[in-house]
Amino acid sequence: MSAAASKPVIDVQHLSFRRDGRIVLHDVSFQIQEHELVGLIGPNGGGKTSLLQTLLGVLHPYEGTIHVLGREPAHLDKARGQIGYVAQTKQFDRDFPARAKDVVLMGTFPQVGFAKLPGSKEKASVFGALEQVGMQDRASRPIGRLSGGEQQRVFIAQALVSHPRLLILDEPTAGVDREGEESLIRLLTRLKAQSDLTILMVSHNVSLIRSHTDRIVALNRELIFAGPASGLTDAVIAEVYHPHPAEAPGV
Repeated sequence: MSAAASKPVIDVQHLSFRRDGRIVLHDVSFQIQEHELVGLIGPNGGGKTSLLQTLLGVLHPYEGTIHVLGREPAHLDKARGQIGYVAQTKQFDRDFPARAKDVVLMGTFPQVGFAKLPGSKEKASVFGALEQVGMQDRASRPIGRLSGGEQQRVFIAQALVSHPRLLILDEPTAGVDREGEESLIRLLTRLKAQSDLTILMVSHNVSLIRSHTDRIVALNRELIFAGPASGLTDAVIAEVYHPHPAEAPGV
């Protein structure tokens, strides 16, 4: 089936969301097709996290529709296992005892059930996922003893262990140095090519997003831009990060 004929992996139409009576997202529409690496940018408070939470079914739209993998998020059922999610960076005590492979193994629990012990198949998947992200040689190292970039690779492996079709990452490069950022984005580009993945990632690093993604979605409560990364001009960036009228001085 051609890309034009296939259904989008994510289809958002006229999405609006309110929290405590305040408009967080207003009339947002965009699509993400299979095998795209898409960057999601916008200022703090611009609605990025709320959008991710609606895609995951944690929050429900005030108006509009969302379809993920062809279904409404509230009705994903078994298809939910086809979505891998990496939350914002967690901070670990250096003496936290869980090893990298233990953290990745947790990603198999939704499939095998929390009351069951993972078997040989799941354990093999763990090492396969660690190999995908280049962390197989650190499988037995405590997660707290890894660098920020290495920890993020472990969390990506945790999301990959269930062999998802869609990978959603919330600020995967936060707290990672510039070299680590470049390394992570190269990893995601390779995973997209090798693992038949569609990837949506949030980042504050606009330069990184503009240089390495296929398409960009830019939010500031409303949709400012959705299109090829090459179309994200400096003028568009200025509009994205301009204070929203509701927050402007004197308003």
